Amino acid sequence: MSFFESITKKSKLKAAIKQTAEARSSEGHTADQLFKKVYQDYAEVVANEPLVAEALYNWGFALLHQARTKSGDAAANLYQDAIAKFSFCLTVESAYLGAAIDGGVAYMELARVKSVEPNDSLYGMAKSYFEKANAIQAGSASYNLACIYGLRNDKEACLTALEISKGKGSLPILADILADPDLDSVKYQDWFVDFLESLNKKPEPVAEEVAVAEPEVVADAPTNEKTEVEDDYAEDVAVIEEAPVSEGTEVVVKDESVANEPEVVEHESLADEDESATERTEATVKAVEAGEEVK
Repeated sequence: MSFFESITKKSKLKAAIKQTAEARSSEGHTADQLFKKVYQDYAEVVANEPLVAEALYNWGFALLHQARTKSGDAAANLYQDAIAKFSFCLTVESAYLGAAIDGGVAYMELARVKSVEPNDSLYGMAKSYFEKANAIQAGSASYNLACIYGLRNDKEACLTALEISKGKGSLPILADILADPDLDSVKYQDWFVDFLESLNKKPEPVAEEVAVAEPEVVADAPTNEKTEVEDDYAEDVAVIEEAPVSEGTEVVVKDESVANEPEVVEHESLADEDESATERTEATVKAVEAGEEVK
């Protein structure tokens, strides 16, 4: 906290103390309004103090666990003290998730110690703490809310809270759910059994489509176009026909079967290309099915 913030809070604290004295000397509605105002001022003085909030939370957490070792009034007093610490922590830091969740837990355990009915105000206070926790982090206390709804045998609200907890990843393991006494009144109902069965279902694997590469099609050369070999041959014939023949000159004519045969250029046949592409495709499919890396 900076020096300026310290001076400001000190000034606000002095004003709140003065207004408290005024509230004490007032009566009725006026006194109530003054007390409400000073409580707000005191809260602002202690707000945004992370170290104080952390100390209060851990203090309350220790009291909560000590209360679990006691019974009767001794346990009840410790639970109430823990609740006070969690409440003060939330006053200092309103978004302290742990204080919101454990404050609700303390109220629920206090309700069990006092053996009150599910609709008692203690469970109502626990519910408000859990709702605050969900407002801080969605789904963080949805399972706790499901327990309250289970105690009240509220099927729809309980199932909704369980589904939210499942979706947010805050649901306890199956063994802990089955052992939770807060769900005793609903755990043998059909809808609850259906929910538990859904927890064991594994998502169906999504089949991946394998793209099969089609062989490249090479277009046949148009038949009406002459090849380069045919053009050269035609030119040679034209030269021979036009050249004058002198008497006594022997004209040697090459074997037409050889002269007329164009030079053959060897190319890989399209059938070979199709066969090669098919083999590659089959190899790719097999590799994907086997989970191997496709080269």
